[in-house]
Amino acid sequence: MRPPRGPIGVELAGVAKAVSRAFDAALAAVGGTPPTWLILLALKTHPAANQRELAAVVGIQGATLTHHLDGMEADGLVARRRDPTNRRVHVVSLTEAGEAAFHRMRVAATAFDRQLRGGIPEEDIDRLRTVLATLARNVASPSGTPEKTVH
Repeated sequence: MRPPRGPIGVELAGVAKAVSRAFDAALAAVGGTPPTWLILLALKTHPAANQRELAAVVGIQGATLTHHLDGMEADGLVARRRDPTNRRVHVVSLTEAGEAAFHRMRVAATAFDRQLRGGIPEEDIDRLRTVLATLARNVASPSGTPEKTVH
């Protein structure tokens, strides 16, 4: 007989915290943070985005993004300039130091992902993605009840 197990949400939250702490440490080892990594990654895929577009891509509020960009600009990782077509909008771009930081963090993030996937077959990774997406849909359901999935 199997011993009783706790709710899956508690287990998932614990794993998420452990993975998050380990990823934070991997980025810190190369001088990065998760917000910096996300912003640099967004700028690589959306070069010269304005702050509103960047906030949407990264998924953080405008004021929080501004706080991170202030620090990144002070560190020489990004440059902000006014959009010539709309002076109220700031366009953000990577500097040479930002490019170098992106590459350091990309190496760390790739190594972390390889470690995280260690010993897990690709078909299990695909199944995990499906299960995680279902969990996300279940908690996002407007009625508050889990949505049914068809397999």
